[in-house]
Amino acid sequence: MQYYTNEPPQFRVGFNNFRLTPGVKKLLIINMVVYFLQFFFSGWLIKWFALHPHDITHKFFIWQFVSYMFLHGGFWHIFFNMFMLWMFGTEVERSWGAREFLRFYLVCGIGAGLFHLLLQPASVVGASGAIYGVLIAFVMLYPDRRLLFFPFPFLLKAKYWALIFVGISLMMGLLAVDQVAHFAHLGGMLIGFLYIKFGWRLYLGNFFNKKKSELKSQKDERQRQQTITLLKKVDQILDKINEVGYENLTDREIRTLKDASDLLSKINEDQHN
Repeated sequence: MQYYTNEPPQFRVGFNNFRLTPGVKKLLIINMVVYFLQFFFSGWLIKWFALHPHDITHKFFIWQFVSYMFLHGGFWHIFFNMFMLWMFGTEVERSWGAREFLRFYLVCGIGAGLFHLLLQPASVVGASGAIYGVLIAFVMLYPDRRLLFFPFPFLLKAKYWALIFVGISLMMGLLAVDQVAHFAHLGGMLIGFLYIKFGWRLYLGNFFNKKKSELKSQKDERQRQQTITLLKKVDQILDKINEVGYENLTDREIRTLKDASDLLSKINEDQHN
């Protein structure tokens, strides 16, 4: 698989420009480590972490919606998935950032698993659903990027390749002529399209930022109340010192003064920073 493009240099893709981005690098490492572990614990890993419809519906093993996408059925399975992740994911991540890219990847993978569960209920492993979601993200970012997919000897714009992939996956899924989870591919592409087209990416980002802000406000309010309570205790201790002297303070009162001193030092330090 190679890219060809007449776009400006900042959008040019070539093997000399495929430096790994942080999110893609993490996914590659995790997938390779899990694949290595499959050589030793394949049966156990497949039993507990592949996506088994019966386990989801009868045992509520919902973690399988995430774990299945890090397992693979063989060398070529993981090779082509990781190759496409590298090819397309690096550019998508450069446009969105690592955190948003990883969130999108997981959402597409989970959505692909749900699609597969509903339309093709059989045990499944592999990152293909998430990868197809990344492919759609690339197509939506660069619809006119010309691509050459081996072994097809012709160039097509990315948006036309996407239509071909959708058509092939739909036809193969309906005919059920092989053991490939074609509806998982379609699910990953559909979820990726909806996620971007209808602003899920922006909505989720705002949602998490809002929750983060709310948690910070709650934390600040708790700290403020704790500070007020501590200062009231300090006032009482200072009144006692005026009446009977410092030497008559209890160990607990001395610790309270020390805590107040440490708190004031921290506040002053934060203000200077």
